[in-house]
Amino acid sequence: MYVFQCENSLDGILTGVYDAWDSRLGHKNIQLSSESCGEILLFHEYIPVNPDLEKSQKVSKTLIRRLGMSFFEVICKCAMADGNCRKLTMDKANAVYQAIVMALALPEGAKVLEYLAEPCISCIFELCRQTNNEAHYMIEFLRFAELENGVLFSMIHPKNNVLPIVAEHFTDRFPLENFLLYDAVHQIAAVHKAQKRYMIVDANELNLDIIKRYSQEEQEYRRLWTAFFDTIAIDERINPKLQSQNIPKRYWRDTVELKSKY
Repeated sequence: MYVFQCENSLDGILTGVYDAWDSRLGHKNIQLSSESCGEILLFHEYIPVNPDLEKSQKVSKTLIRRLGMSFFEVICKCAMADGNCRKLTMDKANAVYQAIVMALALPEGAKVLEYLAEPCISCIFELCRQTNNEAHYMIEFLRFAELENGVLFSMIHPKNNVLPIVAEHFTDRFPLENFLLYDAVHQIAAVHKAQKRYMIVDANELNLDIIKRYSQEEQEYRRLWTAFFDTIAIDERINPKLQSQNIPKRYWRDTVELKSKY
């Protein structure tokens, strides 16, 4: 068995798909892994795969042309998920590879996503749902703050790499605004200039001092909102458990009125 070890990212996984297919070692003899192997298995040959944007783009174009945009979006959301499929103990990179092999072998390949009895499809479905759920939460709970330079800023701490989905939503929602979304977990940021497309950049390119400087009006509104939230609270009816059900506690750190309670 040949194991192609790729980076845990969309480009890394699609590069792994390209190299595995191009190796002509036979699909049944190949597995993909998005994690470093802690235990080396007997009779397995491990092949390291370095992310290659050109190879990744070739696979992306092939999937869109042969299987459609909907299929490609599902693959992307699966790759965005944190970790692997816990129920089936299947590596997401291997699930993606097997699904692509199955889909390209069928006349109506995109329908392979309906075969939920297949372990690889079940894994992709679970991870895609995981990504969609967190993206939905982020869109609902995300708060923008105005910086001194007039840019709208928000910091998020997602488990999954949902920043592209969230950025796409707010680009459509606020096309005339300059805004910056900073994913502190994955150390990436989405930068949107008014009436332009957003860009994903490495967080190392950000000036972290600037994003801590709120405008005077923003500071005043944050103070007023926190005071209002604390003032209307009835001590006898404070229910942290219910609060955690309405807003999961891991989102509190990015919420003005709950940050001090995180």
